[in-house]
Amino acid sequence: MKKVIKIILIPFLFLITACSTDPVKEDLLQYVNEDMTTAFELEAKAVAAYDSVSGLNYTDDWTMYDTIQTTVIPNYNEFIKELNRVKVETDEVREIHEIYIKGADIQFNAFVKILTALETQDITLVEEANAMLEEARTLIRQYMTELDKLSKEHEVEWDDSTVSESL
Repeated sequence: MKKVIKIILIPFLFLITACSTDPVKEDLLQYVNEDMTTAFELEAKAVAAYDSVSGLNYTDDWTMYDTIQTTVIPNYNEFIKELNRVKVETDEVREIHEIYIKGADIQFNAFVKILTALETQDITLVEEANAMLEEARTLIRQYMTELDKLSKEHEVEWDDSTVSESL
């Protein structure tokens, strides 16, 4: 009788184990594939607009000012609102999401500071804004690293372009 119980019970236990879910894995999949899609798109639009008028693409202060005011800041503001709307279920994903929010807030404030610098022609504000942008990039890279690490720990795979193209 014990053998019969073992023969029936052991496969049943494997079935339960196989069907058990990993809440972090589910949260990650929901987070990247659904919750963050709009946020990623908004950030990509804002950053692309900024990139189009900065660095090697810089042409003049007015073009940069106009692009930041009419495209970058409105899209980035919506992006931050979207980030704050995202509700994650697990502490692990929430901690990583908070890194992203912090980096995004710093980057948004840097964009606003650049506008002020352009209005006042204050090079000190430009330098402060550039330092803020570097800090934001560091946090966003940390977000990407932590997200990748957590996905590997929980055997979550996705197309790298899902996340990285927007960042």
